[in-house]
Amino acid sequence: MNIRMTVLTALAGLLLVPAGYAAEITVLSAGAIEPGLKAAVTAYQKASGDAVKISFATAPQIQKRLEGSETWDVLIAPPAILEGYAKSGKVGAESVALGRVGMGVAVRPGADLPDISSAEALKRAILNAESIVFNRASTGLYFEKVLKQMGISAEVEGKTTRYADGAAVMEHVLKGHGREIGFGPITEILLQREKGLRLVGPFPAEVQNYTAYSASLMSSAAQRAAARNLVEYLGSPAGKAIFVAAGVE
Repeated sequence: MNIRMTVLTALAGLLLVPAGYAAEITVLSAGAIEPGLKAAVTAYQKASGDAVKISFATAPQIQKRLEGSETWDVLIAPPAILEGYAKSGKVGAESVALGRVGMGVAVRPGADLPDISSAEALKRAILNAESIVFNRASTGLYFEKVLKQMGISAEVEGKTTRYADGAAVMEHVLKGHGREIGFGPITEILLQREKGLRLVGPFPAEVQNYTAYSASLMSSAAQRAAARNLVEYLGSPAGKAIFVAAGVE
């Protein structure tokens, strides 16, 4: 069965809603799964008649926003964050796993692809780069650890540029020059591929790091039934097939 048929089959039950019924579901989500989430939500909206409004943020930004007065129906974040807010009562104890995103390497349009086939090759590529660009979010914090493990953190500090999120990193690399390399979630690199950004490849297995993402209903959810339908669809085989197509494993 192809993906289209799988999606239609999985959503068939959602079509059995009262005529004229439509809810607006609000979602606060980590940005790394943006391509897959947008595609899956588009399929869900067409079948259900519900509207879904998504706000994207980095993990630190999510935590900051949740301390304020804003509320959402669904929260999508790494399991550790969801577990923390489940203990405080802000989200439900149950969550649905959506997938995981690995780290990748990107270069500007037309640039040569460096060898990153092993941890040692990646180290050479970093040292040979004119500049390196990564974020201050969870993937950037992990990459800092990799640089320290390689023993080159101090050596590359002078040619490092940091941004708050991965989208800004990829935008910088797109407009870059010379031997500049960007690092971040593979999904965010793929999102800019149509503009010419080149995915060199995933991190070598020795230093690869995956961030998992799950979805939970928020305790303050105003559209609880509709939000539950959305979460169940995102975690279904049809929903996950759309995530996989967007680079979410």
